[in-house]
Amino acid sequence: MKKKFTFPLAYQILAGLILGVIVGAVFYGNPAVETYLQPLGTIFLNMIKMIVVPIIVSTLIVGVAGTGDIKQLGKLGGKSMIYFQLVSMIAIIVGLGAANIFKPGEGLDLSSLTKSDINQYVETSKEVQDDGVIDIIVGIVPSNIIESMAEGNMLPIIFFSVLFGLGVAAVGERGKPVLAFFQGVANVMFWVTNLIMRFAPFGVFGLIGVTVSKFGLESLIPLGKLMILVYAAMVFFVVVILGIIAKIVGINIFQIIKVLKDELLLAYSTSSSETVLPRIMEKMEKFGCPKDVVSFVIPTGYSFNLDGSTLYQAIAAIFIAQMYGIDLSIYEQITLVLVLMVTSNGIAGVPGVSFVVLLATLGTVGIPLEGLAFIAGIDRLLDMARTAVNVVGNALATVVMSKWEGRFDTKKQKNYFRSIERAV
Repeated sequence: MKKKFTFPLAYQILAGLILGVIVGAVFYGNPAVETYLQPLGTIFLNMIKMIVVPIIVSTLIVGVAGTGDIKQLGKLGGKSMIYFQLVSMIAIIVGLGAANIFKPGEGLDLSSLTKSDINQYVETSKEVQDDGVIDIIVGIVPSNIIESMAEGNMLPIIFFSVLFGLGVAAVGERGKPVLAFFQGVANVMFWVTNLIMRFAPFGVFGLIGVTVSKFGLESLIPLGKLMILVYAAMVFFVVVILGIIAKIVGINIFQIIKVLKDELLLAYSTSSSETVLPRIMEKMEKFGCPKDVVSFVIPTGYSFNLDGSTLYQAIAAIFIAQMYGIDLSIYEQITLVLVLMVTSNGIAGVPGVSFVVLLATLGTVGIPLEGLAFIAGIDRLLDMARTAVNVVGNALATVVMSKWEGRFDTKKQKNYFRSIERAV
């Protein structure tokens, strides 16, 4: 019996990515590319956004209700925040170290660069700067959960779902029909996710085609050193830093990468963590992490554990300073670390989040904000790398928290990994 030919999703997405680059390069500067291809990308992203909130709400309620222990959840939340902040700080230090050693902005001819409009990010940055730590904490508690769901505000959604799950557990037998309902919703939404993923190659083709046709491959040349450094630093961070963390908890980082290869390629192509959030939750549960840990850590990490983004922000800040010939002292760089730590927390849902954080940060150490306009043209290509790193970081965080809680299922992990290897 002949083996049936299969074309795995990862290869389909890769084919869409390559075709998009070719079409965008061939029709560079042609507005027809955006007219006809942008709808493909927009439809795909909208479909993903459509399912993210129902999946997070249903899985978190089921997970919390299954635990039913507010002390255990409190401990999990505290441990998660400690881990998130520690790894984010390491990511910033790696970024600063890379930029100081390799100096990507030195000797750059500003006349060779093209400025892009960043006004849309400036307005958002002012709003973020106006919101202090107290405002962020207050914002976690929703006044209208329906409004929060409509806007995709993750932290209020998590807060409500945790309370609702605890309520379902507290009422005992009377809560079982509610629990069964949300379990059913979760199962249905994961089925819908797998259906939507069949459209992913077309969405990737549209998004990449539009990006390349707008900026062209020539835009990479003047900022090539920055591009190479950002990508190299990202690879170093994943393989060495996250690899060491994984080794400490008894996991090989390449196992996680292999398990999430489809999702990483999709996140890289679309520059969106949302596109893969449902599938990561599903896969990490199969990998051996408890449902309540997965449903809490991954959505929360989406707001507080953006390792790739913080690493990039550190490199970009030093790059702009070097571009203008500004030599930052150790004190100023420490200040930069602390400010980045604060401003990067809890604003993942803000459009152009990395630019917004940088706009809210650079002024504190005397770096000209207009320097961001020079790198805005290649930001999409840099965003692709940092999104993929964010995905790996959150997947590993789920394993770390599961291990820290003593609830990671090693047998389940081995069986799942074997099934993936057999499929390959």
